[in-house]
Amino acid sequence: MQPAPEEEDLTARARIRDAALRLFGEQGFDRATIRSIADAAGVSSGLVRHHFGSKEALRDECDAYLARALVRLNDQVRAHMSTSETNYLAVAVSVFAPYRSYIARTLVEGRVAPLFDTLTDLGAERLAELDEKRADPPEVSRDARATVAAAMSLSVSVLYEHVSRRLGVDVFSAEGQGLLARILLDIYSHPWLDPEEAATLRARLPEGSGSGEGSVEEKARDD
Repeated sequence: MQPAPEEEDLTARARIRDAALRLFGEQGFDRATIRSIADAAGVSSGLVRHHFGSKEALRDECDAYLARALVRLNDQVRAHMSTSETNYLAVAVSVFAPYRSYIARTLVEGRVAPLFDTLTDLGAERLAELDEKRADPPEVSRDARATVAAAMSLSVSVLYEHVSRRLGVDVFSAEGQGLLARILLDIYSHPWLDPEEAATLRARLPEGSGSGEGSVEEKARDD
């Protein structure tokens, strides 16, 4: 299954965005310039400003584009969940591999909030389905679990060099995608703690440690 590109992907605007994603990832936001992005896209600096207005707005569009790509990927995967050809993990890695440097750098800089929030929201939707099948009710809020899961899933992009070195294969290569998919499937399907061990450790947690209830927006409204 190949993810469908956006309709705009053949336009000058899309070439500018893709050039910005690459240069922001390679050079960082401060070092990359409007001129260098324009040169990489094969357009004039004036056209970059015409489409985006400023470098900051261009970066916002890069963030929003990755979030939209994630939604499209999720929709495609869910539409093919019953087919054996679907390998969500491998597809996800291949879709975002070209943007690895951008994602890794901007995550460290505290950016790509749209991508992180979208990944968290989609994870929460999936957890809602999984929670219905749980024999034990979760003690931590769905949003809290989805937030941490999103951070864990994006960590491979940030720690790409280390993960590839330890596994002995580029995790963004075809071979690496297959290996990463198998590893994640094994981890997710075999919990590290049995219920008794988890109960023992839970009993040792300090009281009032919270359940992660409420989103960032909800807490902000309460303050």
